[in-house]
Amino acid sequence: MADERERVLIAGAAGRDFHNFNVVYRDDARVEVVGFTATQIPGIAGRRYPPALAGALYPQGIPIADESELEAICARERVHRVVFAYSDVPHEHVMHVGSRALAAGADFSLLGPQRTMLRAHRPVIAVSAVRTGCGKSQIARWLGRRVRDRGLRAAVLRHPMPYGDLLSERVQRFAARTDLDAARCTAEEREEYEPHIAAGNVVFAGVDYAAILEAAEREADLIVWDGGNNDFPFLKPDLHIVVADALRPDHVATHHPGETVARMADIAVVNKVDSASPANVQRVSDAIRAVNARAAIVHATSPVRLDDAAAVAGRRVLIVEDGPTITHGGMAYGAGYVAAVAAHAAAIVDPRPFLDPQIARILASYKHIGPVLPALGYDAEQLAALRRTIDAAPADLVISATPLDLAALIAIDKPIVRARYEFAEAAEPGLGALVDAFLARLPAPRC
Repeated sequence: MADERERVLIAGAAGRDFHNFNVVYRDDARVEVVGFTATQIPGIAGRRYPPALAGALYPQGIPIADESELEAICARERVHRVVFAYSDVPHEHVMHVGSRALAAGADFSLLGPQRTMLRAHRPVIAVSAVRTGCGKSQIARWLGRRVRDRGLRAAVLRHPMPYGDLLSERVQRFAARTDLDAARCTAEEREEYEPHIAAGNVVFAGVDYAAILEAAEREADLIVWDGGNNDFPFLKPDLHIVVADALRPDHVATHHPGETVARMADIAVVNKVDSASPANVQRVSDAIRAVNARAAIVHATSPVRLDDAAAVAGRRVLIVEDGPTITHGGMAYGAGYVAAVAAHAAAIVDPRPFLDPQIARILASYKHIGPVLPALGYDAEQLAALRRTIDAAPADLVISATPLDLAALIAIDKPIVRARYEFAEAAEPGLGALVDAFLARLPAPRC
């Protein structure tokens, strides 16, 4: 191997895998990335990372295959190293993939923050979480508003969701709903971007985060990193906020890279303390302290508000929840279910007997889901399947707890009541005081 380029296969899910390639491998002539594998997200495998993004060393681009082909690719391409590059999975899962790579004769590794974090020319506040669905995006939205209220221009950089044409998604900027339409965003993308736009935040995302950061810095005094899944930031943070969920008290150190960000945190937010028992709130705090003795720990809530609670009382309701929270996040139900019970719905209609076959195939992988329907919509066909499922269910109305505007995305035959939830301090002084102290230490913004 002394005179041969190291042959690398990157195991990913259309996010960190592309970022790791861009910042570590793209221009390294000592390494040849022979492919990406894909999981978690449908429709990624079978494509190529385009030559214009892959760089001069890859004039044909780089193939993307399903992760089930890992062993075959290792054998066919004489792979020396498999690099694991996706998130929100149990620690055990990481080593199952590692065991497959090792058994195929390859080394197995992960790239860490020192090699993959970009250094910004503006201050960076990063928001991560130990699991999907802890409430990180609510805090990122709140941060954008708070920074602007203190006279600073803020730009939100969102963890990637490049599920469409990769080249056209190299650098994306979302400031209005029409930008989402023009980019043909999936339901999962809209769940993240729409609430930021409604809060007055400009969101940057895409594939090439060096270029994305450069674009954001041209119009911002401060960057808010809104971390997807439970990944560690792509940017080196000056203040790192990590969110844990009091409803999942045992998940602080069980998932990758959730434990990593828990150990990295400057501030740990224990969220949903209004819905959890005091004992579980304490368990989360103790679990954070066990892995991170220096982080400040504050408590927060995610109060749920129905647009029309009176319309729910005494009615049969179908609940559409935030997609990733229920699927990847492992929650049996979310804010919509909580709101339905609090509003005295007559019955919660279990969607499972009425699932469109396409939705049924997807949900078969998630045995933990309760009587709720995650908002699935990676493409037009999947959105149509979601609509057919909702129409088939014998409910009087739909409670939509997905952050996107479901009624604007698909036409269904039932009235919709939205459930909304935002970050709120549980006690003072709390996160706001810590953020304000950080902002006060910053030098005056440059023109």
